[in-house]
Amino acid sequence: MAQQNIYSVAQVNSYIRNMFVQDFMLNAIHVRGEVSNCKYHTSGHIYFTLKDKSGAIACVMFAGNRETGLPFRMQEGQQVVVSGNIDVYERDGKYQLYAKRIRPDGEGDLYARFVALKEELEEMGMFAPEYKQPIPKYSRTIGVVTASTGAAVRDIIHIARRRNPYIQIILYPAIVQGEQAAASIVEGIRALERLGVDVMIVGRGGGSIEDLWAFNEREVVQAVFDCTVPIISAVGHETDTTLTDYAADLRAPTPSAAAELAVYEQALLDERILGAADALDGHMRAILDKKRIQTENYILRMQRGNPLHRVREQQNRLIFFEDRLNAAMEKRMEAVRHRFLLYVERLKGLSPLEKLSQGYAYVSDENGNTLRSVGQVEAGSRIHVYLQDGVAEAQVTGIQKSQ
Repeated sequence: MAQQNIYSVAQVNSYIRNMFVQDFMLNAIHVRGEVSNCKYHTSGHIYFTLKDKSGAIACVMFAGNRETGLPFRMQEGQQVVVSGNIDVYERDGKYQLYAKRIRPDGEGDLYARFVALKEELEEMGMFAPEYKQPIPKYSRTIGVVTASTGAAVRDIIHIARRRNPYIQIILYPAIVQGEQAAASIVEGIRALERLGVDVMIVGRGGGSIEDLWAFNEREVVQAVFDCTVPIISAVGHETDTTLTDYAADLRAPTPSAAAELAVYEQALLDERILGAADALDGHMRAILDKKRIQTENYILRMQRGNPLHRVREQQNRLIFFEDRLNAAMEKRMEAVRHRFLLYVERLKGLSPLEKLSQGYAYVSDENGNTLRSVGQVEAGSRIHVYLQDGVAEAQVTGIQKSQ
């Protein structure tokens, strides 16, 4: 019995996948059908089924292909033409259509015009990021080019007023659909530019590629590119893409989002201003306190260096030393006075007058010579006797010597 070749499931799936990869037709195929089971995943991928009366095929469009390959929001039951390649998902052993581009069926010519004009304008540099103008952070006036009725203008006004009740909104009521739409939009952009608004919102609500076509017209894209006022494009829903979106300075997914991007929230600004005012007040107080201390130090230094201050210091020193000198002199005088009184008392004890007051007398001859001995007088001599209260004149009548 001949030996049989046995393969794994992975080998079989890989072999089948190689067959799909090598098939030229399956690598660049266009399939028409009705959209079913359409799911927009949170990752950005879109999973759906394409079916007709006879069959169905699983499809997927990855998030990276959506921006350029899907200019509208795909819905259940919609007839579309999907361009891409068919490949095998080896893990499940199932094949599916990997979509690169999706366009509504019946609008093929319009979509082809969109792609061709996009490539042409891109080559001209109209979508280059270096030409984009920054959106002013604190706008005072906003120009809006859109229809005067409808949800778009109501959403813009509501969001703008809610974020900043002081914002000025100038509406140019443009025609946004039909043959006259392109010229009306261009005139609205130029009119608001002449008024000198701070920022401009150009857009409308969602719709089919035909409804939004005015925003794919060359003259509208050129007006957006040439405008000196920064423009926010807000055409359709998040998944709708027009050439105006590429040429604008900023693209918003919806008109409401455009209003949020154009208008800074006043409450946040007030909060920032109050915070900055508090910080500035605290900083100024710290500076003033520091300068006040420095000033006081300078004043003290100037006072110390002031000649008058030095004179006062010297005067105070002189007064101090004068007080000390007076105190020392008073103390010395008191000591001298005490000694003087002692000497006076001692002199009193030696004074003849003091003796006289005690009953003694002082005797001298008539010539004033002090008599100390009886040998100095003779009988009959005249003498003077000095008493406490006067002088008595006497005559010696006799002399008697001591034994």
